[in-house]
Amino acid sequence: MNPETATLQTEIDRLERELAEGRERLAALKRKAPRHAVKDYTLAGWNGPVQLSELFAGKPDMIVVHNMGRGCRYCTLWADGFNGVYPHLADRAAFVVCSPDPVEVQKEFASGRGWRFPMVSGKESTFIQDMGFRSEKGWMPGVSTFHLEPTGGVVRVAQATFGPGDPFCAVWHLFDLLAEGVNEWEPQYRY
Repeated sequence: MNPETATLQTEIDRLERELAEGRERLAALKRKAPRHAVKDYTLAGWNGPVQLSELFAGKPDMIVVHNMGRGCRYCTLWADGFNGVYPHLADRAAFVVCSPDPVEVQKEFASGRGWRFPMVSGKESTFIQDMGFRSEKGWMPGVSTFHLEPTGGVVRVAQATFGPGDPFCAVWHLFDLLAEGVNEWEPQYRY
């Protein structure tokens, strides 16, 4: 390896270590941040109304993905990815996708994509807004994590937003390694 290539590789290795350490520190800080009690929201489940606390499915922890619904190709990309790793996620924590779409729309769209994870609608609830995933411009994607306290109360542990290049969707990081990077690529519903 020539000296210029060796120097470049050393810098790449250093930056990758820094990023990994930074992600670990950020995750630790989020887990240490004060937890906030949330009310036991009533959401629209596929079999009728369901309380937030019921979605834990016997687990002490839960991941709720705030998905913008069938009208968002990007949210569909993230959900497609979560579908592939759903059994792994569900082994560690409850995993639920919440969107503003009505239940019947969710059912039809999820069936067409082969999604296996549970879904709920936040359409008739303030849950999505209260978690910070709605602005004056509309719905926003992201994730909230929750913990079920021994008393039965629900606390929000952490949250993060989704967007191109975030750590929650692998395709961006793989595309970053291509000769021309992402190169203005955008997800589609069908290819």
